[in-house]
Amino acid sequence: MKQKIFFFILLSSISLFSQRKYAKEFSFLNDNDLYISPNQDRYYTNGMFFSYRYLSNNTTEKLEKKIFEIQIGHHMYTPFKATVEQSSDHDRPFAGYLFGRFGMQNFYKNNTILKSSIEIGVIGPAAMSKELQDFIHDIYGYKKAIGWKHEIASALGLNLNLEYIKNLANDNHFDINWTNNVRAGTVYTDFSTGFYGRIGINPLQKIINSIAFNGNLNNKNTSFSNKPEAFIYLKPMISYVLYDATIQGSFLNNNSPITFGIKPFKFTAEVGIRATFNRFNLGYAINYHTKKLNSYRVPKENFYGTLQFNYQFN
Repeated sequence: MKQKIFFFILLSSISLFSQRKYAKEFSFLNDNDLYISPNQDRYYTNGMFFSYRYLSNNTTEKLEKKIFEIQIGHHMYTPFKATVEQSSDHDRPFAGYLFGRFGMQNFYKNNTILKSSIEIGVIGPAAMSKELQDFIHDIYGYKKAIGWKHEIASALGLNLNLEYIKNLANDNHFDINWTNNVRAGTVYTDFSTGFYGRIGINPLQKIINSIAFNGNLNNKNTSFSNKPEAFIYLKPMISYVLYDATIQGSFLNNNSPITFGIKPFKFTAEVGIRATFNRFNLGYAINYHTKKLNSYRVPKENFYGTLQFNYQFN
């Protein structure tokens, strides 16, 4: 009898959770190569992103939901060692990019997603990457970086970003989605295409209601609720890069002391796990990318890790 009562309470709790609707979300995402190895501190060495998302009340016959996003982000790049002294030993420039982003995300009833955003920020010393890396190194007891005096020169950052995602195939525990990205501006200009595949530990949510694509915000106007999710995923992408100011320096000036040419084709792969816990959803991923620039000392590939924490509320 006690077991029946216990299972009834458990199932009731799951049912109640599955019917909850949260329309707002705070998230923190951190990229760092320390999440792969405590001895690695190079190239794309840190990324920090603080985001606030909220659900619009506007829907249409074709549009299931519209989500707005406000984000503060930071990218940090160093050579193979942040403590490299001689400029002749740099195999990529020191560079930082600090920006604010405003985005709009449309989730359509035909299981497609269209995201657009605009970023405004700065690259170079104005992005305060040296100060941030010194702070991080103090926490871990690492030596202070000493090569930032050769950083990419300061310049305006203005970027437009578009992303289109379409579900190609799915069942209860597996799906595959075609994903495409375009970035254009004074910091990054590139095109990417690839796939995002999920294997569900429990039945998968549609992509327009999944934490995989930040679509799991709901209110009384949506057809979904914030149901539990847990899945592993793989995201291989191929990119064609036209311009990268963190490697080449900004085209708005020619003051950068160290620059390199870019590799136009780049392959990336991300494998990770995502799961919800009541109002929280968490994630961990390992990221791989091929060589980004023309420097004979840079290895053919590199890795870094990602941690993600999201909190939903009304």
